[in-house]
Amino acid sequence: MEQQEFLDTLEAEGYAAPVLVRREPDGRLDDHAHPFEAKALILKGEVRIHAGGEIKIYRPGDVFHLRRDEPHRESYGPDGVEYLAGRR
Repeated sequence: MEQQEFLDTLEAEGYAAPVLVRREPDGRLDDHAHPFEAKALILKGEVRIHAGGEIKIYRPGDVFHLRRDEPHRESYGPDGVEYLAGRR
């Protein structure tokens, strides 16, 4: 997905203005959940989301979605990851 299309989608779906998130190379966040729904567009690098018994890899142009209070963990590729994340 292109960045402007993503921004338009966030606005249409009632998300707050997105924030830029950067994570370090080969980093990780252990099991956690957020008290908000999140939708993010990958700009650089890659992130692996472990949720619901599945592991999905997201790369530039991909969008991931996490429901409010959805347990998950994250790990980042050798170049880290940079993404725009909207919350609602």
